[in-house]
Amino acid sequence: MNAYRSKPFTFPWPPIIYALAVLAALALQLCCPAEIPDTHFWLSNATGTLLLLLAVVLGVWALRTLKDGQTTVLPHRCASHLVTNGPYRYTRNPIYLAHTLAMAGLGILLEMPWLLPAAVAAVIVTTLVAVRREELHLLSRFGCDFERYCRSTARWI
Repeated sequence: MNAYRSKPFTFPWPPIIYALAVLAALALQLCCPAEIPDTHFWLSNATGTLLLLLAVVLGVWALRTLKDGQTTVLPHRCASHLVTNGPYRYTRNPIYLAHTLAMAGLGILLEMPWLLPAAVAAVIVTTLVAVRREELHLLSRFGCDFERYCRSTARWI
C-alpha cells in the first residue's frame, strides 16, 4: 500500500487556503484601498449576485452528489467511491470552484477588488498543495477509472 492510499493528507488544507486568501484580501483592502469603478453599479451587482448564487448552487450540488455517492465530503478523508456524475461530469473540483466563484462574487458585490486576485491565488495554492495530492490519492484508489475520468473532465473548468 502506498502513502496516498489511506487518505490524501492529514489536515483539511483547502478551506484554510481559501480563508487565508479572504483574510489577505481584507488586509490588502485596509492597507491599500482599491475601488471598482462606479460606472455600471447595477451590472456589477447583478454579476456579483449571479456569481454568488452560482457558487452556492454548485457547492450544494457537489456536496449532495458526494453524499449520494456514499463517499466523504471532507478533503482529508479517504475516498470510498469515485464520483463522476452531477457537477463532477464538468469539473473535477466543483467545491473548490464554488469557493472561487463565491470569492469573486463577493469581491464584486462588496466592491473589494482585492478578492479577485486573492481568488486566483487561492486556486493556484489549492492546486499545488491539495488538488495534486488528492489526485494521487484517487489514482492509487481507483487506477484506470480515475485516469479515464481525468482525460474526459477538466481539473477546474
